[in-house]
Amino acid sequence: MTSYTDKGAKPDVGRYLGFDHATFWVGNAKQAASFYTVRMGFEPLAYRGLETGDRDVVSHAVKQNDIVFVFKSALNPGNNEMGEHLTKHGDGVKDIAFTVEDCRGIYKRAIARGAKGVREPWEEKDEHGTVVFAQVQTYGDTTHTFVERTNYTATATHFLPGFVPLTKKDPLLATLPVLNLHAIDHCVGNQPDNEMEDVATWYTNVLAFHRFWSVDDTQLHTEYSALRSIVVTDYDEVIKMPINEPAAGKRKSQIQEYVDYYGGAGVQHIALRTDDVIKAVEAGRARGLDFLTPPDTYYEDLIERLKESKVEIKENMDLIRKNSILVDFDDNGYLLQIFTKPCQDRPTLFIEFIQRCNHSGFGAGNFKALFEAIEKDQAARGNL
Repeated sequence: MTSYTDKGAKPDVGRYLGFDHATFWVGNAKQAASFYTVRMGFEPLAYRGLETGDRDVVSHAVKQNDIVFVFKSALNPGNNEMGEHLTKHGDGVKDIAFTVEDCRGIYKRAIARGAKGVREPWEEKDEHGTVVFAQVQTYGDTTHTFVERTNYTATATHFLPGFVPLTKKDPLLATLPVLNLHAIDHCVGNQPDNEMEDVATWYTNVLAFHRFWSVDDTQLHTEYSALRSIVVTDYDEVIKMPINEPAAGKRKSQIQEYVDYYGGAGVQHIALRTDDVIKAVEAGRARGLDFLTPPDTYYEDLIERLKESKVEIKENMDLIRKNSILVDFDDNGYLLQIFTKPCQDRPTLFIEFIQRCNHSGFGAGNFKALFEAIEKDQAARGNL
C-alpha cells in the first residue's frame, strides 16, 4: 500500500466542493427509486417527467442527508442512446456529478487538457436562482457533470431547476428503521485489464486531481484472484475516486466479472459514510437489504491482529461479527465497512457502508476477506 503526499500545484480555477449527486440510467426509474427508499432508507426528493413537461426522460431523485441519487429512464420508444446503454450495461451509474466553484473555468481547463466534452456549460433557472452545469466524458460510457450553485438559494427540499419537490411523506417509510447514511465517501470505477494507469493519469492531467493511495496485486489477492487500485482525489481531497483493474489469477477476478457483465468500464460501487455502521447495517437488514458475509476465520484472525495494535475498537466486537462488518486499522485509527450484494440482477453495481474513525484508507486489510466473500457469490453464479 502506498500513500501519496504530493498534492501538486494549487488549482488556478475554482475548487471542487464535493460529490453533488449520482445519476443512474435504469429500465424503470420509479421502481429503482423505490428499491433505494425501501431497502436503503432514502426519501423521495424531487421529480421530473410528463407532469412537469419533460416528454423524453423521467427522473426520480431520492435523498438521505447529503446523498442524492437520481434515477432516469426513457419515456418513449426509440430513445436509442438510453436504450443502447441499458442493453449493454443494464441498470448502472451513468454520471457522477461534482459540486464546483467555477463550472466554466473547470470545464475550460479540462477541455484544454484533453477532455472530451459531452455538453458545454449551460444554465438552468427557477425562482431560487441559477445553476450552471457542464459535462465531460470519463472512463467507459460514464460522465462527470460539474454543478455550480453559487447563485442558487434553494432550501433542502429543492434539488435543481426543473425538478418538482416531493414533500409528501410515505407512511410506510416512516415505520421502517433509519440507516442514517450521511454522505458519499468515494466512488469506485472498474477498468478492463491494463487501463487503470491511463484512467488515473486522465484524472491527474485533465481534472487536476492527484494520486492519494494505491495498492497492487501483491497485496490484494486470494488463492484465485487479485486486483490493482489507484485512488485519485482533488486538491482539497473532498472527492475520492478509486480506480481498479483485474490482475492475473487462477480464476476470474471479481473486477473482470464486473467488466464482463457491465460491458466495459463503469462504476462498481458507491461508498456511503455513516457515524454508526452497526446501526446502519441492522436497519438495512430489517428493511430486507442483503450484505456480503466474510469467512468465519476473518474474525479469529482480526482479534489476533488487534492484540498487536495500539488501536482500540470502541464498537462491540460481538456486534461487529454478528453483522459481518469488516475492520481495517493502522497506528492512528480504524474503519468499519460492509458491502451489499449487487443491487440488480447483473453482478455489477453494489453499495458500501463505511464508518471512519481517524482512518483515511480504503480497507486494504479487508480486501482478502471481501474477495473471498465475493468469490463465494461468484461460485454460486458459476463465474469463478
